[in-house]
Amino acid sequence: MHPRSILLALTVAVTVYASSLARSHSLNEYNLSDDGNSPQASEATPGLGFNEPTDAVTEVASLRRTIRLLPNDPDYRLKLAGALSRVGDVDAAVEECRAAIALQPDDGNAHLQLGLMFMAKQEWRAAASALGEAIRLEPDLTHAHYSLGSVYYSLGNVTAAVQSYRRTLELHPRFSDAHYRLALLLRIAGRTREAAQHLETAATGGVPQARLFLGNAYQTGQGVEKNLGLAIFWWMQAADLGQQTAADSLSKVRRQALSSESTKQRRVELQSALQNYRDTLWNDFPDISRPTQQQSLGKVLLEQNRAEDAVPVLLKECFALSEEAHAELATLYETGWEQSLKPYNKNILTCFESTSADGFDQAKKILARIYAKGLGLDADIPKAKALIKRLPKQETQSLIEELRLN
Repeated sequence: MHPRSILLALTVAVTVYASSLARSHSLNEYNLSDDGNSPQASEATPGLGFNEPTDAVTEVASLRRTIRLLPNDPDYRLKLAGALSRVGDVDAAVEECRAAIALQPDDGNAHLQLGLMFMAKQEWRAAASALGEAIRLEPDLTHAHYSLGSVYYSLGNVTAAVQSYRRTLELHPRFSDAHYRLALLLRIAGRTREAAQHLETAATGGVPQARLFLGNAYQTGQGVEKNLGLAIFWWMQAADLGQQTAADSLSKVRRQALSSESTKQRRVELQSALQNYRDTLWNDFPDISRPTQQQSLGKVLLEQNRAEDAVPVLLKECFALSEEAHAELATLYETGWEQSLKPYNKNILTCFESTSADGFDQAKKILARIYAKGLGLDADIPKAKALIKRLPKQETQSLIEELRLN
């Protein structure tokens, strides 16, 4: 997906959490504190109906009752605006924000909330005006600078958007999503090296799309030295967070590494990159010596009775086409491991299904056994036969006899 399309989609999908914001405006309000602490929940107000409503509709009704009693309290107006936005009534939320501003014009937070409501309505100029006023009142309001970056981009002012994200990062250097947004704009501007630096910060911070794009950058050498092993590493990291495009990229690597239609040179290149990825896994366990170059880290961890570490590593090695990891996981799938892993684990089965679909013969054999014997699922003889159909003839016949598929 093109960076411009992604930025627009992210901007349109703004979610407003006005009810969680208090009148004081530290970074903690927006869950941006350096220590990672979440904002404190507001205390219930006795007699006013604020005993943790179970849903947004109930909350709206409760706040309406409270405002009938306290019509001139701007805090409750802003809380009602947040609740209204959550039930989809953004127009009414805008009016509540305006009411709060009329009651207290110098409250930067109220202008911020109004700007966020206008963003949800895609009224970019109105949003820019409200967010600009919030920043005028409170220059260090990180959330306002961050949101203004999206607004400026939607208005076509990339330079101003970049400045807003840079200011956001001056106020909160570890804000991963701001690094990601800035990276996308820098890529558009052709500043790929700086973009890659921000992508890496965002990827390390856990932004799935940043991990995907950083993998793509290492694949193509855009802003970084080309390195397919690192591309696989970051795609794996993205796929761990459910990023489907990254999972598709990994599948493509596996298919090409195994396909007879790929040139020998290409197969060797891809298989080497997968091995390089498996090598990087050892970096997380400096206390373990490596017996051989091809040794499975997951197997070593299992031998040390470190199943909680071993299984995730084995799955990563499996997705990177390690034969040894496949063999270990096949045993674990059937037997489990003490209290750490029950038999017939679905994540292990999914791994076998993925690598089998990409053409890995060992995975096909393992799955054929699972389906033929009904291990953790209903037996499916036709599926078992289909899995081994394209194996070498001698192996096919041997499996047919072993699994009694005649």
